[in-house]
Amino acid sequence: MTSRTSRRRPLRTGLAAGLASGTVLAALAVAGCAPSTATDGATSGDGGDAALAEPVVDKDFDLAALIAAAKQEGSVTVYDSTGDIKKVAEAFEAKYGIKTTGVKSDVGDTLEKMTREAQAKNVTIDLTLYENGPTLVGQLLPQKTVYTWIPADLADQVEAKNRNPLMVLSKANVWIYNPQVFPSGCPVDNLWDLTSPEWKGKVTLQDPLGKPNIVEWFNQMSSGYDEELRAAYKAETGEDLTTTEESAAHEWVKRLAKNQPVLTSADDDVSAAVAAPNQTEERIGLVSIAKFRDVKGKNYKMKVCDTLKPYVGYQYPKFAAIATGSTHPNAAKLFVHFVLTEEGITPEMGSGGISGNKSVPPSKNNPPGLTDWDKQLIRFDSAKLLADHRAAQPMQDHWRLNHH
Repeated sequence: MTSRTSRRRPLRTGLAAGLASGTVLAALAVAGCAPSTATDGATSGDGGDAALAEPVVDKDFDLAALIAAAKQEGSVTVYDSTGDIKKVAEAFEAKYGIKTTGVKSDVGDTLEKMTREAQAKNVTIDLTLYENGPTLVGQLLPQKTVYTWIPADLADQVEAKNRNPLMVLSKANVWIYNPQVFPSGCPVDNLWDLTSPEWKGKVTLQDPLGKPNIVEWFNQMSSGYDEELRAAYKAETGEDLTTTEESAAHEWVKRLAKNQPVLTSADDDVSAAVAAPNQTEERIGLVSIAKFRDVKGKNYKMKVCDTLKPYVGYQYPKFAAIATGSTHPNAAKLFVHFVLTEEGITPEMGSGGISGNKSVPPSKNNPPGLTDWDKQLIRFDSAKLLADHRAAQPMQDHWRLNHH
């Protein structure tokens, strides 16, 4: 490219300057200079080659009977990786009068807790809205810790590719920039720009070893988007990509890791580094679209890099899975039914998203610039989740080897 920074003032090198707080400054300063070491245990306890069980669909489904049975059970507990689950739980309880506990929990913690509870036959988590498809398909489902249930009255509204496991919501991670720092628009227009010397030490994202869907994104690019990455490289350089790596994605990941990206433990730190009100540094960051709530809440200055090729980010799925040993199975099923409706999933789409139910309209809160998810974002292929599970550790090792 083509990077617009070449037409602006010289880049400042003080990576920690201008952040929103001393805490973020310290986090970035440490993460930016040390190799990433976090791990989510993504490949422990592999379920092997067992065929994925078919979803349970009640042939004689009766919503009124399910509601009555769920009320008889009296309560339900659901784990999710976002705090929005508390709003969903409140809406469910208000609608059905069933005591509902929504717990925010990292996917790694949820995986460990549900596995241990199943082994101890002491299940307290009735179901989970779960964002790590590879460990769901590679561990929780084949080990029969959880199962997939689809309400028969809504089954036709869920595309076949999203039924096993059951996707209830698609969210997105996107590359952002600060329009106050870059008034002419996103300063990069090609993913390969982020691996260039000009952007060394100025790209920030969560540590891939601590955020499973980033590693999954790397693997999905490797298995399904090689052609697009090679075309983007040629558009950028005028030359075909030459690499000894197994895919264009592996080459891109290697180059990004070697380009001294600033790694954080949370998207909050990334958005602050890029978009905080007092921010003047030239940076690009990868964040969940949920961070766009800070545009109003914290007066952050951020926009989607909507001109970035071949994609401005990736969409990642959230799946519903019911604990096999749940003592509130009907309440858990009713909760799944609820989140497949517009009423139930809307609290999870306050900062954007697309329901797994195709009859539910997309969120009205998707950030400006993100107008066509199918064209602008890489989409994870559920058919490759088990392959992603097996490839997670090798990709983590690939990142770790190259991030110095």
